[in-house]
Amino acid sequence: MTNEPPKGLKMNLVRSYLADPICDSEFFTSCKQPAAFKKLLFGLCFFHATVQERRQFGPLGWNIPYEFNETDLRISVQQLHMFLNQYEELPIDAVSYLTGECNYGGRVTDGHDRRVIIGILENYYNHSIVNDNDYKFSDSGKYFAPKDGEYDSYLEYIKSLPILAKPEVFNMHANADITKDQKETNMLFDSILLTEGTGGGGGSGDKDEMLEEVSAGIIAKLPKSFDTEAALRKYPTAYKQSMNTVLVQEMGRFNVLLDCVRASLINLQKAIKGLVVMSQELEEVSAAVINGKIPELWMGNSYPSLKPLGSYVNDLIQRLTFLSDWYDEGVPNVFWLSGFYFTQAFITGVKQNYARKYTIPIDTLTFDYEVMPEDLDTSSPPEDGAFVNGLYVDGARWCREKNTFAESIPKVLFDTMPMILMKPMKKVDIPDNPIYWCPVYKTSERRGVLSTTGHSTNFVTDMRLSSDMPEMHWVL
Repeated sequence: MTNEPPKGLKMNLVRSYLADPICDSEFFTSCKQPAAFKKLLFGLCFFHATVQERRQFGPLGWNIPYEFNETDLRISVQQLHMFLNQYEELPIDAVSYLTGECNYGGRVTDGHDRRVIIGILENYYNHSIVNDNDYKFSDSGKYFAPKDGEYDSYLEYIKSLPILAKPEVFNMHANADITKDQKETNMLFDSILLTEGTGGGGGSGDKDEMLEEVSAGIIAKLPKSFDTEAALRKYPTAYKQSMNTVLVQEMGRFNVLLDCVRASLINLQKAIKGLVVMSQELEEVSAAVINGKIPELWMGNSYPSLKPLGSYVNDLIQRLTFLSDWYDEGVPNVFWLSGFYFTQAFITGVKQNYARKYTIPIDTLTFDYEVMPEDLDTSSPPEDGAFVNGLYVDGARWCREKNTFAESIPKVLFDTMPMILMKPMKKVDIPDNPIYWCPVYKTSERRGVLSTTGHSTNFVTDMRLSSDMPEMHWVL
């Protein structure tokens, strides 16, 4: 038996107020600081509803969809009641720590999600919610903690709230609604595809022809595997040029992927003709090709990607061309950051070159990031560091005029990021400017797993980028 949370912010708040111990009139009225308790209690219930409803926005809400439940709320309510009875002053820091770091935060495993949950809680657990009757939870002014009153008055206020909560309640841009609707649509279509049969029927001949045609088309597009031995001779391991090692290692990784794609498609063609047995593995490849998806067999040897099959193949060829041009023409002046298989190797290589050039311990170095003007001459590389491009901003945009983050344009979900200079420098020399630590991911899914190297399969790094707004504005 499962106990699913109700859908919608309003219904979530109703359920919280009808649940134990809040619905117990003795508990509700027995606090020594009744006005503060009722205000903070409403803020806590609003926080509980918010963290659950953010899941509908996918990665914009949480990198990982956590299963917050009624027990988290119940223990937080009891702790709030207990602390307000024991202390005359408002113990905001204590209850914030217990609620944000322990009760709810104990479920949060992603570091960026942790700063999100702490930021959300700060909106509802603070002195203003108690002392300022005009304190609002959102810009619209519709959501706030009601004045001190009876239990029923809170339920009446909750029932007066809109049925559908707009993204601004969750400190999000209106574009988040588009992302939410896309996510629900994709889930619907994926579910429909699962109901489709995998074989039989009179149309199997047409499917075989289509599989042969698509397989032959992809095989024809794929270049030959890289000659890593020749690459190692042309770009030998050098003390002051770590990029040589990065290139050869990238070629090796893409060779594994190329061999996997090519071999599976050749075997699929043979299986269609009856020359080899159609194994379960090949069945899954054929089903994915028919549905225009990336086969799981390929993804086991691939970089993370959310693209459909056709776009994935084109993207793979672009990445192979990037490495091929690097091999033919030498180290590029501008690196396509999103074109690497293992991006962390490139980042470490840039840092290593700087450390060896100036004989500085590499563990004392970090990066400063400078967004470059679009008309910059890139005919030569920077003296230190590296120019990178190929990044996109999700949930905001980069304002070219002010050279800082700005709100997204309505109905424009992603914005192309200008070229960035990654400058290695000592951690102690980093300038203290207003910045936002912007996380960089390989895909918009953001969610990843720790690989054997200790790196996430999706998260790349945090970039220090200028912002004229408080950091928490972009975090939420």
